[in-house]
Amino acid sequence: MGAGALYPGTFDPITNGHYDLLRRSARIFGRVVVAIAANPGKAPLFSLTERVALATRVLADVEGVEVTGYEGLTVDFARHNNINVMIRGLRAVSDFEFEFQLANMSRALAPEVESVFLTPTEAFSFISSSMVREIALLGGDVSPFVHADVVAALNNKRQQRGGS
Repeated sequence: MGAGALYPGTFDPITNGHYDLLRRSARIFGRVVVAIAANPGKAPLFSLTERVALATRVLADVEGVEVTGYEGLTVDFARHNNINVMIRGLRAVSDFEFEFQLANMSRALAPEVESVFLTPTEAFSFISSSMVREIALLGGDVSPFVHADVVAALNNKRQQRGGS
């Protein structure tokens, strides 16, 4: 891999906010690796394989973006792939404290990896994967917030769980 920037996350599922941030990041950095964390501790709705496949389909039209799954520490993934910029999104002031701590811990573990914060386009500032999941599993319409492939995948999960 090498060079470019890293945009790590769980992406459970990928949202229009993620898409917007990645499209803009690719313009800035030329190449962005979307690193989807296995993160079993969060008990994701979608498996790692499903999340990678969804993100790959959603981001297919964004030049310079690669999608991969990974396990372990994000900074180790960055080091192993010679990536020294980590992109993080800040939707609201409430994200700042967590992201600030994460950036400082990452710097302590890997001083060569810089965290860069981007804010979402205003239209996407309130979208989160957890809200999208909850609305979808309760039968709500999430089509304004995610790609059509994600809507279909969420509807499939709801049906598997016995929802209407």
